[in-house]
Amino acid sequence: MTLHDIAEHLALELVDFSAVEITGINTLKDAVAGEISFLSDSKYEKDLESTQATAVILPSKKAYLLPRECIPLCSDEPYLMVAHLSKFFAKPIQSSALSPVIGENSTVYPTAHVENGAQIGSGCTLMSGVYIGTNVTIGDNVILYPNVVIYRDSIIGNNVMIHAGSVIGSDGFGYAHTKMGEHIKLYQNGNVIIEDDVEIGANTTIDCAVFGSTQIKQGSKIDNLIQIGHNCIVGEHCIMVSQSGLAGSTTLGRNVVMGGQSATAGHLSVAPFTTLAARSGVTKSITKGGVYSGFPLMEHKLWLKLQAKLAKLL
Repeated sequence: MTLHDIAEHLALELVDFSAVEITGINTLKDAVAGEISFLSDSKYEKDLESTQATAVILPSKKAYLLPRECIPLCSDEPYLMVAHLSKFFAKPIQSSALSPVIGENSTVYPTAHVENGAQIGSGCTLMSGVYIGTNVTIGDNVILYPNVVIYRDSIIGNNVMIHAGSVIGSDGFGYAHTKMGEHIKLYQNGNVIIEDDVEIGANTTIDCAVFGSTQIKQGSKIDNLIQIGHNCIVGEHCIMVSQSGLAGSTTLGRNVVMGGQSATAGHLSVAPFTTLAARSGVTKSITKGGVYSGFPLMEHKLWLKLQAKLAKLL
């Protein structure tokens, strides 16, 4: 789309530059020439000065922070504007005419379905009801148990095991909200990358990124019934126990352990070698590894002392 088309559709004012072509949407940090980005959260202001985006949707009072060559599109509701725009850059469900490639000694059950453009490595097993979307790449020695669904563009490494009913790459829960309370879908155009030696339990969901990739890094072990939101990064050798969850854009350092029903808010980070006890609630980034419990979150030893004092009040 040209910037003129975008400005017209979003009813935004554009001074000149109308013929500039825009090829996609991306974050301020990752955008390249030809892409449009946005600023809806002040914590990302630091990325304005260095963004490579051709244009940025942002409040007018922040436009002075942009590089000289970057074109501002001013709006008081940049996130809503991007949501409206995202549907024009949404990827088609099926976009490849290339026949799927299946490696040697791989077994694909008769009721499994592999879309065009997919590549399956050697020694893999795809059991009944498995669905592999277009342009998915799967490494060697991967086992997908019945009814596993891998959405388009996902990348699965070697020696990965995904148990029955899990869904990899479905849309993250992303909506912008109008002043009248309507919910406008932000189309999710990223993917999921699962590295080598990862095991994922049954009925777990890992959402694709809005832009870029949701990542599960090497050696991590994920239990049944777990939700991992869009743009999360799970570090190497993490353990997530049943019914734990990550809100969008959470980053876990390596060897983080999350107990059952523990969860994090979005857009925060957890230090390497942190353990979160069952039902812990993380609302702020954890910068020092250790053992934490409770809600509000506190060091586990302090939580035990608190429980002992509360018990004496009964």
